[in-house]
This record gives sequence, C-alpha cells and structure tokens, in this order.
Amino acid sequence: MRIGHAVYLHGFASSPASSKAGRFARELEARGVGFSCPDLNQPAFETLTVTRMLDHAREAIAAAPRGPVALVGSSLGAFVALHAAAQDTTGKVDRLVLMAPALDFGGNRLRQLGEHGIDEWRRAGWLDVHHYAFDEPRRVGYALYEDAARYDAFALDLKMPMLVFQGRQDASVDPVMVERWASTRPNVDLRLVDDDHQLTQSIDGVWDAAERFLGLARL
Repeated sequence: MRIGHAVYLHGFASSPASSKAGRFARELEARGVGFSCPDLNQPAFETLTVTRMLDHAREAIAAAPRGPVALVGSSLGAFVALHAAAQDTTGKVDRLVLMAPALDFGGNRLRQLGEHGIDEWRRAGWLDVHHYAFDEPRRVGYALYEDAARYDAFALDLKMPMLVFQGRQDASVDPVMVERWASTRPNVDLRLVDDDHQLTQSIDGVWDAAERFLGLARL
C-alpha cells in the first residue's frame, strides 16, 4: 500500500536540515507524498528529553492530513520512532524506516560516558556535546539521561513492517546490538551495509529500498 505521508525524526544533535532528511523530503515531494520533519531541538536543545521528542512526534502524526503514515527515523530519531509507533492512538502509523537506530539509547548508549562521566554530568547538570546542525558545542541537561532510562526499545513488541539500515562500521550504534534486536522480530527487514553511522555512502541504496517499501516505486 502506498503511504500518504511520512514523518521524519532526525537524530541527536541534528536538525530537519540534515542531508538524509533533505533527501527524503525531495524524493517524497516528487512523488506527491506529504512530508513533515519536526525540529526535535525545540524549544531548546539544553532541555532535550526523549519524552519531549515523543510529544513532537505525536503532534506531527496527528497533523498528517493523509494516511497511512510512515515514520522515518535516524539514530536517536529511530529510537523515538519506535516508541512513537508503540504509543500511536490515531491508527495512522503502519510502517517504519529506521537508519542506524540507537536502540539502546535509554540504556548502554548513554552509559558509554562511564560512571565518572555520568556523575560529572549529574553534578554539573549539563553535558557539552558537539551539535552538528549548529557546528558548535551545545549544552544538554542531565534530564535527558534520567528520562531516557524510562524507555526500552527491546521491550517493545511492534507488529508493523520495519525496514532497517545499519552500517557495519558504525562507531556510534553497535551493529551486533541491532542484529540481535532484529533477529527475534520477523517483521524487521535488516539491511547491513558497509558504511558508518551517517550512511552517506549508502544513501542511494537506502532510498531505493525505502521507495519500494513505502509503496512508491514506479512501475
């Protein structure tokens, strides 16, 4: 079935101006498909939480004028997409496209800072990270860590079709972890590619597969 609208959820320290969001926006517009990409940094990156990102996703799904709706998520946006689909009460969301999904963002991903780093974050209240959209350091509050721990992607039992792309050379998301998650979910089509976290070298193949998955391939 052809989708009527796609909601794109960008990654951590990124924005709707990311190259992958732009590619999906152009391709979908050319095929007459609705597209929206909420700015998950708003109202301020410093106060970012997964719960707030989910609020943005929920608003974008509700505002989609046509269904069915596909959620397309990159990195942390993919983590949010999974939880947004699980919480969807509109009945619009019927498939997911996930790129380099940070499935353990609420668990091991943030613990990569180590206990010392997490303690420092807690004491300071802020963590300085490089924000790629602004190309400068930005602070993010400790509330992100506390809030993310509430969400477990491995505990979700979604039945809708999912197309997942994961780079074998990804230094941010563990490919083995993604393979483990996908292996117990027959509705997940996992495509491992020889690429890094950005999937820049694979984006043409990502779109070609997504086009078919979204019911948009030209006959």
